[in-house]
Amino acid sequence: MVDVTMPQMGVSVAEGTIVAWHVEPGDRIAADATICEISTDKIDTEVPAPASGVVAEIAVAVGETVEVGVVLARIAVGDGADARGGNGSAPAAGPPAASAPAASAPGVSAPGVSAPAAAGPAAAGPAPAGPPGEVPAAPPPAAGGNGRARRRYSPVVQRIAAEHDIDLTQVPGTGRDGRVRKPDVLAFIERAGSGVLEDPPLHIESPYRPDPTAAPSDAGGTLSRTRRQIGEHMKRSLETAATCTTWIEADMSHVEAARASLRLTALPFVARATIAALREHPALNATLEGERYTRHADINLGIAVSLGDDGLIVPVIHRAHELSVEGLSARIRDLARRARARELTPDEVRGGTFTITNPGQYGSIMATPIINQPQVGILDLEAVVKRAVVITDAAGNDAIAVRPMTILGLSWDHRALDGVQSAQFLAGIKCHLEGGTGA
Repeated sequence: MVDVTMPQMGVSVAEGTIVAWHVEPGDRIAADATICEISTDKIDTEVPAPASGVVAEIAVAVGETVEVGVVLARIAVGDGADARGGNGSAPAAGPPAASAPAASAPGVSAPGVSAPAAAGPAAAGPAPAGPPGEVPAAPPPAAGGNGRARRRYSPVVQRIAAEHDIDLTQVPGTGRDGRVRKPDVLAFIERAGSGVLEDPPLHIESPYRPDPTAAPSDAGGTLSRTRRQIGEHMKRSLETAATCTTWIEADMSHVEAARASLRLTALPFVARATIAALREHPALNATLEGERYTRHADINLGIAVSLGDDGLIVPVIHRAHELSVEGLSARIRDLARRARARELTPDEVRGGTFTITNPGQYGSIMATPIINQPQVGILDLEAVVKRAVVITDAAGNDAIAVRPMTILGLSWDHRALDGVQSAQFLAGIKCHLEGGTGA
């Protein structure tokens, strides 16, 4: 028996809602075929079957919200002989008492899933014995007064609607089958003239965005579930890794000139320089899980993106080493946009081998980022600030000049790396940025 569980869709995703089931108990399903659709605060996606077999049990009803890791369904692998209807034939006719054990075989009964209506003459007999007053857990969607099926909403949609006293039945949905998503609610608020939760324009220089309308938290208030989940993940990282941080300054003159001509931001240039440095220092393009240290041939670059009140997510640019600066810029914009619209797929938030975070738009000049486990390093890009610095010309003469400077911070895991490796890696990024190769 193989369990299908609610998947983890990002650092701060703690739960998900079942949107639709594509199978019923007794159905055969192939590995990787879609078994159900789920919705989280950040992603709407399909869940693939982990193995081929027969669906033995559906444990969570449509519309129910459960935590990450909860069993959604079970699949009987092999020929599925122990699953109801696995051989495609109806059960032999007989007294209800005799058929009851077969209907309640281990891993078969699925609360709330009724037998097919056209099951033959036996269907007209008494129902198999069960706990008194047992009620199906997955009835058809309830209908409203107009006869239409009741619409279901994700937790974040319900929260926003409650905060702004919105009747969700009045909000046009753009999700599957007209389902209302977070962007739909935000657009509705904007059209209504509230503007309180208007989604700010994308600022690709940094994944972090100010929230000028946020009110100070009440004294004695509690953290949100999302914030607690992020906190637990960050605390676990600090408890797991031997975290050290190294900083280096870089002259961004070449980058500033190149990005002005290409009309791009600094981030894709830094990403390109980081990729080049990871090629030269592959020890940082690695993961450490327990005592298993693995260097990766592909550079799968994570870019931290803030979702405001909904927490943080790190979309991954897989095989980033194959992309130019322009290609990286396009991918970063696309991933950030779809992250905020909750349109990322599961594969786009996992498999990262190195991460970049970029809070520099606020003018901060130095930070200590926390490593995204199980990676061994994370790069922090701070503000590009014009400062007076000493420069040396080709003849060895020193002079004072104004240059656009930035500080790059690298948090690294001392279990896998040492100070020399981290310093060499940062020096490599600096060299590519100042030499123009990052452009």
